[in-house]
Amino acid sequence: MRLLYIDIDTLRSDHLGCYGYLRKTSPNIDGVAAGGIVLESVYASDTPCLPSRTALLTGRFGIHNGVVNHGGTDADPAIDGAARQFHSRLHLDSFPNRLKQAGLRTATVSSFAHRHSAFHWHAGFDEAYNVGKYGMETADEVYALAADWLRRRGREDGWFLHVHMWDPHAPYRAAAAYGEPFADARCPAWLTEEVRARHWRGCGPHSAREGGGFAPNEYDRAHYPRQPQEISDMAAVRAMFDGYDTGVLVADQYVGRLLDLLGEIGVEESTAVMISADHGETLGELNIYCDHQTADEYTSHVPLILKWPGLGTGRYRALHYQIDVTATLLELLGQGVPESWDGQSFAASLKAGADVGREHLVTSQGAWTCQRGVRFEDWMLISTLHDGYHLFDDVMLFDLRNDPFEQENLAAARPDIAGRGLMLLSQWQSRMIPNAARGRDPLANVVLEGGPYHVRGQLPAYLDRLRATGRDEQAALLRARYR
Repeated sequence: MRLLYIDIDTLRSDHLGCYGYLRKTSPNIDGVAAGGIVLESVYASDTPCLPSRTALLTGRFGIHNGVVNHGGTDADPAIDGAARQFHSRLHLDSFPNRLKQAGLRTATVSSFAHRHSAFHWHAGFDEAYNVGKYGMETADEVYALAADWLRRRGREDGWFLHVHMWDPHAPYRAAAAYGEPFADARCPAWLTEEVRARHWRGCGPHSAREGGGFAPNEYDRAHYPRQPQEISDMAAVRAMFDGYDTGVLVADQYVGRLLDLLGEIGVEESTAVMISADHGETLGELNIYCDHQTADEYTSHVPLILKWPGLGTGRYRALHYQIDVTATLLELLGQGVPESWDGQSFAASLKAGADVGREHLVTSQGAWTCQRGVRFEDWMLISTLHDGYHLFDDVMLFDLRNDPFEQENLAAARPDIAGRGLMLLSQWQSRMIPNAARGRDPLANVVLEGGPYHVRGQLPAYLDRLRATGRDEQAALLRARYR
């Protein structure tokens, strides 16, 4: 068995043609989807980057592996302590090490470990390759390393190669040579001038007025013109969508080159291919532009496309965590799922062509806000412990069928549905807390340590900025909330 995992950072599923997007961003990915399996409702349990890939590595939710933040105590995995054996549980139960037990040589081409000081990512990998640009590399540079590995070892049987591309991740930086491929394409219709103007009066990092975080980033403005630093008009809205989508198109081009190389070395038909992402991106939803700060639909929902010899084709809508998919891969390879994992295999239903999954999912965010979301039926409920200075309501409820871009909070209007979501969350927490990392809920610990890493210590200066830009009301509300 050969398995190629193409991991495209910050890739929104709804910006791919195979998930219904009208812009032509993904012809090569769409080709894999046409000949394989498309899972329409896969979610990262924990976001953003560091929590998501730690969950993928360990098969465990952040509440159990200990990583929910980008800094502070809860940015490192919980260690074994006195029970630690010669090989740690992190090593023994890691996804790549379990692939090794199935007879696969494991290799990763990624700068993730360097970008986040997340060297636990290497647990179980035989080989690790890094462009060395801390996530600022482009797909051509990643491809060069991956192609070299495939030309040297790709004809061998029994390997797993993880290839990590960053091109859709902010700052949107596709080379000028790509031009403006979407200049004549329509933008998503929901983000109207009325919505943009309302967001302009709002607040929070990466809101309409704060494209560089808590203020415009002048370096990025000069060096990365595809990403606007303020959403000051509808031209900026277009620039945002075009910049992001061009990044997706760049990654897709190199997906095509990887697939062509599999054909060139004669292993295309015998190689399984998985395409996914660590998380998505909010492109205006919840007044967050060009970032991934919440436990909402668009940060948590990831594409999952799988071409697996013998499994055929199909589309499945059932709810799954991404770590359910990795558990499924282990079972397809004849391996058991480690007892420590929270991921659950659905290999049997996939083989039978049955669309069976979880009744609901719980998502987590701890690096920009402290939130948990509950995805059930057509609903997304979000419970907020720390709003990251966005002035979010403590409880938000969105009807994804009728309001797919999360514009109207229905928590007050639909207390019955909100109550169900909160009950599901409470039940989940009751099950998870007894085995929580370090003996407590890591999100609660993030709040006690001063809040999510990316907003710690930022409030005093940000209050000054709000007042200087005519948003005294927002400044007063934030000061009252975080006095």
